[in-house]
Amino acid sequence: MPCRNTCSANMMISGYVSSGNLSRASEMFDSMPDRTEVSWTIMIGAYSHHKQPKEAFTLYAEMCRAGMNPDHITFATLLSGCGGTSTAKEVLQIHAHIIKLGNSSVSLVSNSLVDSYCKCQHLDLALLLFEEITDKDSVTYNAMITGYSKHGSNEEALMLFQEMQYLGLKPSDFTFATVIGAIVGLDAAAFGKQVHALAIKTSFVCNVFVGNAFLDFYSKQSLLADAIKLFDEMPELDGVSYNIIITGFAWDGQYEKSFHLLRKLRSTTFDRRQFPFATMLSIAATTQNIDLGRQIHAQTIVTKTDSEIQVGNALVDMYAKCDKLKETNVIFANLAYSSVSWTAIISVYVQKGLFEEAVELFKEMGRQSVHGDQATFASVLKASANLALVSLGRQLHSHIIRLGLMSNVFSGSALLGMYAKCGSISDAIKIFKEMPDRNIVSWNAMLSAYAQNGDDEATLRSFNEMTESGLYPDSVSFLSVLTACSHHGLVKAAREYFSLMTQSYNLDPKREHYTTMVDVLCRNGRFDEAEELIAKMPYVPDEILWSSVLNSCRIYRNHELAGKAADQLFKMDTLNAAAYAYANVSNIYAEAGQWNKVATLKKGMREKGVKKVAACSWVEIDHAVHKFTANDRTHPQADAIRKKIDSLGKEMEKEGYKPDTSCSLQNVDEEFKIDSLKYHSERLAIAFALISTPEGSPIVVMKNLRACMDCHAAIKIISKIVGRGISVRDSSRFHHFRDGSCSCRDYW
Repeated sequence: MPCRNTCSANMMISGYVSSGNLSRASEMFDSMPDRTEVSWTIMIGAYSHHKQPKEAFTLYAEMCRAGMNPDHITFATLLSGCGGTSTAKEVLQIHAHIIKLGNSSVSLVSNSLVDSYCKCQHLDLALLLFEEITDKDSVTYNAMITGYSKHGSNEEALMLFQEMQYLGLKPSDFTFATVIGAIVGLDAAAFGKQVHALAIKTSFVCNVFVGNAFLDFYSKQSLLADAIKLFDEMPELDGVSYNIIITGFAWDGQYEKSFHLLRKLRSTTFDRRQFPFATMLSIAATTQNIDLGRQIHAQTIVTKTDSEIQVGNALVDMYAKCDKLKETNVIFANLAYSSVSWTAIISVYVQKGLFEEAVELFKEMGRQSVHGDQATFASVLKASANLALVSLGRQLHSHIIRLGLMSNVFSGSALLGMYAKCGSISDAIKIFKEMPDRNIVSWNAMLSAYAQNGDDEATLRSFNEMTESGLYPDSVSFLSVLTACSHHGLVKAAREYFSLMTQSYNLDPKREHYTTMVDVLCRNGRFDEAEELIAKMPYVPDEILWSSVLNSCRIYRNHELAGKAADQLFKMDTLNAAAYAYANVSNIYAEAGQWNKVATLKKGMREKGVKKVAACSWVEIDHAVHKFTANDRTHPQADAIRKKIDSLGKEMEKEGYKPDTSCSLQNVDEEFKIDSLKYHSERLAIAFALISTPEGSPIVVMKNLRACMDCHAAIKIISKIVGRGISVRDSSRFHHFRDGSCSCRDYW
């Protein structure tokens, strides 16, 4: 009778599991007076099937303590739920138990172990076990091929597939789909066609799952004629089939064919949620094709899918990337708010450089009780870094810790970058040292942090440490190293690293690497060598390069090359380039006392509608940002600020400070020039910080333009007088002033 009751209970548990009622199944299991190995295995399988491996392992341990003997079915069931590095330890323990109980030779168990090791990212152990198995079958090969493919080892996956064919083992539909995915990763079109021929020969191509895999292959290889031929020949199609072919045509710019197939898809009975609107909107966003985007938007309205979260977020992204911010806000306002929606719109504002608006949206998101995720924090961290809002950055840091995201290397790197851009290099170093795992992204973040903060020695030392750890530097790594060399005039070192990049690491220098090398040479006054490099580089010089050249020409008074650089900037169809050229050339004329030429340039600026970018500095005090422009009197504490500047001026004179009036670019008398210099925006911000913060506390000021030489000299003396560390981030780099000296060593 007990056996009969147990069998009935097992059947009931299986029924609950099949219907998805895991809690009822668990209650039934707990109430059983007698449990057999089958009872335990059913319940373990339930947890594994519902992606609850920890619960499955716990139940397995209880089964062993209860004196039950797990068999090959139990082990295979238990291992089926393994996946990710979090279960690697348990898989190793189970493997040991399998060996102890003598089940390792059972093919079902050994195949499950190979699959589990692959899923746990232990390819080395999976391969070791794979090679030990003497009676490998198709399932064994499938597990190993899938493991290789998922981890990007595509060549190894294809070699195993060929070995499988040589041994006469029959591939499954899953094998074909996995192998064709590996071929896409290798960009091996010819081999893909051979595998397609084999799938036709074995009739697997009739399977819609396999057919879709080959459709995806042909589409990604831009073999659209082959893709449409296969599409027309497939005996069975589903929404995925249509999605692949529609997006394939869209990526190829054949929008009419995409819309023809989309209309055909609408006439089918497939779920409208399978329509590829989000993907096509992504294509429109990437190509900045507003006409395509609006056509797709119209289709979403017709199919009533425009209010769905995924489509709505894609619409927000598309309109934003097409510079249609008004439409972006309208779409967002009509969306059912979710974390994804908020993250999408915040990301848009950050991409557009609207950092203050992004921060305000994040605050509103909190007021609406919508919780952000990792993507949200990444965007807001970028905004707070650009605004130097270290207090907000620290709040985000706390959120990330509370949500358990600090172990993620990308979260750590984003935090590191935020602290570095806010001038808190010690916090950035602390984050880096506490990272449990460091990849190229985290090392690059640290290299960039050192370079931005003017520590060339630490940058080069960290680069060597990174390579010694076994990591290969990429183009981003070399850009930070070259930037560090540029900031400290290390011409020889820059040339060595530029050569190392191409000769030792086979990396082709990008535009930004050439631009930085030109900057290195120009900062050292080596203009002939810079022009030679510009002539040889495989890129058309851009606004950044000519602006860098022009800035150095001003310092070295190279008027001939300055004129050439300015002409190139004037030709560019951007107001920023023209404004920069006008500003620097007028500065050159002003320094030379050629005021008539300055007046002519200003007249030309007005006629062309070009406005000089106003210098602006800001400082964060008690979670509030205070902005200042030159000679600003709008701040509520303007009188106290000016009083502080005047008192500092007297002490600065005692320290030997003499104003450099060549930095005043106005045709006025000497006294007025001196007066205008002391009220530059960064000095106002520093004075306000001095009267608003405790003595001895550090000060961090941000400026949107390059600091002038007089302000640089003045702040060095101020740091000595007040006994504080003063950090100023201008458009070029960080200047850390302390005890009368600057981290840039007066080279910037």
